[in-house]
Amino acid sequence: QVQLVESGGGLVQPGGSLRLSCAASGFTFSSYAMSWYRQALGKERELVAVITSAGGNYADFVKGRFTISRDNAKNTVYLQMNSLKPEDTAVYYCSASSSWDQRYWGQGTQVTVSS
Repeated sequence: QVQLVESGGGLVQPGGSLRLSCAASGFTFSSYAMSWYRQALGKERELVAVITSAGGNYADFVKGRFTISRDNAKNTVYLQMNSLKPEDTAVYYCSASSSWDQRYWGQGTQVTVSS
């Protein structure tokens, strides 16, 4: 049974930091690219960052502020979010994707940036 369980979301003031975690199980974690997406209220889901064996790539709107990392020994992917802005408010989703187009999603974790 595949599971992706996100944690670490919450309420933070502008300029603050949060670290999201996504614990994976039920598939060969190291064989999958891992991504973080987000969906703000009334908007479409968008890619934030992705990490493969070659490293991480980021959407322009988070470059220099967010860092994606993974620990294959713990089957966990992280998203370190610094210098948060109100426009970063969204539900953040963890996703796993394979080279054969199989994709899994987590249930999401809410991040709210507000004073």
